[in-house]
Amino acid sequence: MRSLSRIIRYLIPYKGLAFLSILFVFLSAFFSLFSLALVAPFLKVLFGETDLVTQPGEFELNASAAIHYFNYILSQIIIGRGKVHALVFVGIMVLGTSLLKNVFLYYSKYFMIPIRTGIVKDLRNKIFKKVLVLPLGYFSEERKGDIMSRMAQDVQEIEVSVVRSLEMVFRDPILIITYLAALFYMSPKLSLFVMVLLPVSGIIIGRIGKTLRSTSLQGQKKLGLIMSVFEETLGGLRIVKAFNAEEKMQSRFESTNNLFTNLQEKIFRRQQLASPVSEFLGIMVMVIVLWYGGAMVLGENSTLTSSVLITYLVVFSQIINPAKSVTTAYYNILKGLASSDRIDQILDAEVSIKEKDEPVLVSEFKHSIEYRHVNFQYEKDPVLQDISFTIEKGKAIALVGRSGSGKSTIVDLIPRFIDITSGEVLIDGINVKDFKLHDLRKLMGIVSQQSILFNDTFFNNIAFGMNDAREEDVIAAAKVANAHDFIMETANGYYTNVGEAGSKMSGGQRQRISIARAVLKNPPILILDEATSSLDTESERLVQEAILNLMKNRTSIVIAHRLSTVKHSDLIIVLDEGRIVEVGKHDELLELKGGTYKKLHKLQMY
Repeated sequence: MRSLSRIIRYLIPYKGLAFLSILFVFLSAFFSLFSLALVAPFLKVLFGETDLVTQPGEFELNASAAIHYFNYILSQIIIGRGKVHALVFVGIMVLGTSLLKNVFLYYSKYFMIPIRTGIVKDLRNKIFKKVLVLPLGYFSEERKGDIMSRMAQDVQEIEVSVVRSLEMVFRDPILIITYLAALFYMSPKLSLFVMVLLPVSGIIIGRIGKTLRSTSLQGQKKLGLIMSVFEETLGGLRIVKAFNAEEKMQSRFESTNNLFTNLQEKIFRRQQLASPVSEFLGIMVMVIVLWYGGAMVLGENSTLTSSVLITYLVVFSQIINPAKSVTTAYYNILKGLASSDRIDQILDAEVSIKEKDEPVLVSEFKHSIEYRHVNFQYEKDPVLQDISFTIEKGKAIALVGRSGSGKSTIVDLIPRFIDITSGEVLIDGINVKDFKLHDLRKLMGIVSQQSILFNDTFFNNIAFGMNDAREEDVIAAAKVANAHDFIMETANGYYTNVGEAGSKMSGGQRQRISIARAVLKNPPILILDEATSSLDTESERLVQEAILNLMKNRTSIVIAHRLSTVKHSDLIIVLDEGRIVEVGKHDELLELKGGTYKKLHKLQMY
């Protein structure tokens, strides 16, 4: 039940509201019991069993004194106005206490609502915050659709199944305990008999719900898979249509959806057993109590009157609904804990990129970036092997090589998107692991092959991460990136929405917006990860011009497949299978006989 205890810990910020809710539950239970207790005097008046009380008695704070005083008032009404008026008086008392009971019940739920919604809000915030700090490698191993499912469906399932059940957990046990206390007061012997029967019912209910959590966990996993298939299909819809794969994707989706539906049927069928089973068992216990209590009333040495037995049964009948609710809550919690387990997999995921307790603060880049005997591997597969080189401030360094040679991995080590296996990456002689992450990444601007844009305006995409950006600065950055003209051609200029992932623009336009974002940030270190590789010739020319504007007076690391874009670099580093095989300038590398760079250059020229 570790998952449940974690959810309950989310209650701590709402303990004041929880206290008020529980207080009103107690008041509701008290007046509910009081209204039921009035059944006995009503029946005594009706059956003529009332013993008239002529003295009010001494004031005491206990049940006997309260009952004595009530009987005194009832007796005075009978003496003065007759039994019919006494029945009317009891009826009015029942109505009044019932009104108070329901008013307090409403307020108990009133204060529970912000607890329910608040816990779900806090849970979503915590998941999103954890997603932001998890390393990029985590998301290469997990399906995005499954993560989205946990954020949406699993959190909603917790709200429906667990958090709403907390209301029952707060309210119904209090009602049950209150009613049981009254039952023991009326007849300890009969109540002990009841207490023997109730655990048997609990055992039966527990055995039915035993497998509900594991089945629910399988169901939530299948729902995550459905979301993943749907997300992949939306992202690759152009390819699906181009290769006539609609039937294949439809079959894949339907197969997964059918498995999920079958699991849901099992879950709901088992869940729906809770209410009828608990009600039947409650009625069965009540029948046994009726038989046993009737035997006590009709026995020679009777310890119960008929009116007390009927009142006892009325009070006992009120336990059935709370007991059903507790059973339903138990089943719902078991179902919801499966979702909680899936969410915990995110919340408990290791954050491998960690800051030191007292990190080094940095605000400027002074002289160099150095890779010193760097090695990196995913699990057991080596990606980088003994990488060593230095980038002087103001220089442009190019990384070239075949796909999979480790170029992107090298640049990802500088902002600590990933961490090295061994060796050191140093900025101004200080290990990047010693810096505060925010300060370290503030030194860098990144333009990647895939333009990452958000469903927002041009202005907000360019000013992303710059909360105090001025309009004139954004416009100036767009002009440097050759983006100003096409932005101004749109309906609302810089305040036009770019669409989902910039879908309203061409690839070259999206890339120039990404470059404008980097220009506005004005970083001393620039990382260009194949920024022009997927563009047509005209777009490449405009983007390349924007990149050259961006690279002025900055330390640049350029990854490129097209060697024409890096021939003017101050230094070219050639990689092959995670190792540095050649280092030099464009002309120097072309002179090497049988060199890797020369082979790559020759392939691109023909």
